[in-house]
Amino acid sequence: MEFEEVRTFLEKNHRGVVMTFRPNGAMQSSIVVCGAYQGNAALVSVRGNSAKVRNLRRDPRCTVLAVTGDWRSYAVVEGQARLMDSGNTGAEELRHMLREVYRAWGDKEHPDWEEYDRVMRQQDAVVILVRPQRVYGLLR
Repeated sequence: MEFEEVRTFLEKNHRGVVMTFRPNGAMQSSIVVCGAYQGNAALVSVRGNSAKVRNLRRDPRCTVLAVTGDWRSYAVVEGQARLMDSGNTGAEELRHMLREVYRAWGDKEHPDWEEYDRVMRQQDAVVILVRPQRVYGLLR
């Protein structure tokens, strides 16, 4: 299966789980809101110091699972994560990217973009893009 086959699914189904690797090699699972952005599975960690972000900084391999509300269909994207945050991305570029990823999994505009920008800065939010290396699922 190719990413393009699941892109539409990810554009409509935003409930997900991201799995990362802990330092001891065990899996760490986190519930996330996800979507598709620029040919990648995309999510935002609103807390830059979260376990998933710490894990991905050490080992970028991860898996994103998106599922329908009734759990009957799902898509899985395995790949390498690329993290964009205030340490490696210009402030304006990061602000723009956070908004675009919000739109990718929010299906709508935020009611107060200034508030959103302020909260994302305060929490040191991180954009996580997962470049697809293996894609599979059950799309009904």
